[in-house]
Amino acid sequence: MNTHKGLEVIGVIPARIGSERLARKVLREINGRILVEQVYRSAAACPLLKELWVATDSEEVLGACRQRKIPALLTSPDHASGTDRIYEVMTKKPAAIYVNIQGDEPLVRPEHLEALLKPFSTEKEVRVSTLKTKISDEAAKTPNVVKVVTDSHGWALYFSRSAIPFDRDGARRRTLFKHLGFYAYTKEALEKFHKLPPSSLEQAEKLEQLRFLENGVSIYVAETAFDTVGVDTEEDLKRAAALLAL
Repeated sequence: MNTHKGLEVIGVIPARIGSERLARKVLREINGRILVEQVYRSAAACPLLKELWVATDSEEVLGACRQRKIPALLTSPDHASGTDRIYEVMTKKPAAIYVNIQGDEPLVRPEHLEALLKPFSTEKEVRVSTLKTKISDEAAKTPNVVKVVTDSHGWALYFSRSAIPFDRDGARRRTLFKHLGFYAYTKEALEKFHKLPPSSLEQAEKLEQLRFLENGVSIYVAETAFDTVGVDTEEDLKRAAALLAL
């Protein structure tokens, strides 16, 4: 795998065994593969990653990965977020940029990761990047779909489970964007996140990226045409499987 513009990039798939809404989801089968393997195989198709690792808190997930010849690391069970888990990987695997690829995103594709990494070459002072895609007013109503608003240059203003921006006059002049939970961070940004305590907005919305914004770390939000299905329920699993089969 090649590096990105001379910068070494490591992809990390946090794969926690515990999950509130869908038990042991990273080991659930989807189209003949376990979920974390589907994520790994799709992400590994991106040529910009120097290395790609699954980071798990479970011996069972570690064993399942090794059985399938997927590089995997056992990390602490005490991490409060996927970002903290990636920080632990950073202490073991040196690189300039780390890409956070959620272990429950089977529809990840190389185009997502390319869009994440491009701003590090084209925009000044990018320390954290993520993705957005256009959605309908109807899709924005559920709090499980995280929304994002940005300034005119692509920098995040806020992430919320509420439908933002609010359409006060009902004129439907707004464009709504869903936040896709992929991130790229510099080593320095990861170190800063790990040292900071959880922020008040982060705790209210249950969105860890708000810790960056509340502490003055800007997040660049690149747009993609490719939506994904994060697997949190049985219905999500079925929907993702159907889309993968197309």
